[in-house]
Amino acid sequence: MTYDALFQAQLDALKEEGNYRIFANLERRCGQHPCAASHTEDGMQEITVWCSNDYLGMGHHPAVVEAMVEATRDAGCGAGGTRNISGTNVHHLALEGELADLHGKEAALLFTSGYVSNWAALSTLGARLPNAVILSDALNHASMIEGIRHSRADKVIWRHNDPEDLDRKLSAIDPARPRIVAFESVYSMDGDIAPMAEIVEVAERHGAMTYLDEVHAVGMYGPRGGGVAEEAGLMHRIDLIEGTLGKAFGCFGGYITGSTALCDFIRSFASGFIFTTALPPAVAAAARVSIAHLKVSQAERARQRRQVARLRAALDGYGIPHQDNPSHIIPVIVGDPVKCRMISDVLMDDFGVYVQPINYPTVPKGTERLRITPGPLHTDAQIDHLAAALNTLWKQCALARQVA
Repeated sequence: MTYDALFQAQLDALKEEGNYRIFANLERRCGQHPCAASHTEDGMQEITVWCSNDYLGMGHHPAVVEAMVEATRDAGCGAGGTRNISGTNVHHLALEGELADLHGKEAALLFTSGYVSNWAALSTLGARLPNAVILSDALNHASMIEGIRHSRADKVIWRHNDPEDLDRKLSAIDPARPRIVAFESVYSMDGDIAPMAEIVEVAERHGAMTYLDEVHAVGMYGPRGGGVAEEAGLMHRIDLIEGTLGKAFGCFGGYITGSTALCDFIRSFASGFIFTTALPPAVAAAARVSIAHLKVSQAERARQRRQVARLRAALDGYGIPHQDNPSHIIPVIVGDPVKCRMISDVLMDDFGVYVQPINYPTVPKGTERLRITPGPLHTDAQIDHLAAALNTLWKQCALARQVA
């Protein structure tokens, strides 16, 4: 048996469907975000990045960069081990304290990514709470789905952002069983925001635990960047808040926050925490500075909201179809994987604009899109250039326009 032939057959099928992923080889330059260099076989091209999850450009903030450089000089590059075996550093504990404070919780626990924090926390809760049931929003992230699957707990899926369906599903479960309601605040592909108050009220009425993924909201919403739950005044009513350091905070890693007992429970039983090398101290130091800055600075969030509104208005002016949502994510729907890939390629090659095509299985077939994330460092001229480029391609491809 030739295993490579089996591998290649499935890769070829993926390419024929238009869903084969091609990575852009980028050279990020400190202090020049969102500008970067794209390296291809034909050479190097200067581009503007429009799909970064470094939503506020904090990965380039001078204070954040300096904190990482200084901590590297002080502590070296790596943590040197797992958290249990020589890997816990003063920077980890300081960051966990900063995160607990951000979300108004007793404690926090660091992980190596937001994916791992969701996978480890949900799998541990579902596996260790006897006879538990996890009720998952239909559009929850793959990391949450994998965590739930790995837990082998009973799973109930409720309709996306539908508190009434959640209420019906909870009513059908024995109230003596531990029940965990898992959902997100901002959903990354459509940019919609959960009706959090209603979801929390339903969960409380049934005595269910609430598990909230704020990955795409931390740093972005609330007076101190605590997320949608902070903006809605609901942090104290949510049992576990999970987030990331790799998006609006511009660094790397994931975390959970909650009660002391909850975080200690996950710390003591989650294999995804116990058996992996700790975050480099320098990453933790940089993330703490980023979080502390965004707790007191409104400038980045205010400028980011302005640029989002400006791009939406420009797209509306050209009739470029984009999903209307209250978040910072602008999905421009193409609806065809081949055209989506082609438009992305032409934007890069002819206009110096980088927007990664989002195809199946990240989004359902027929909803392929360009996911645009304007940031505070995008200029008005760059916004105008992007909108005009999309208008040109909409003409060339004879794509449907949005009716005002």
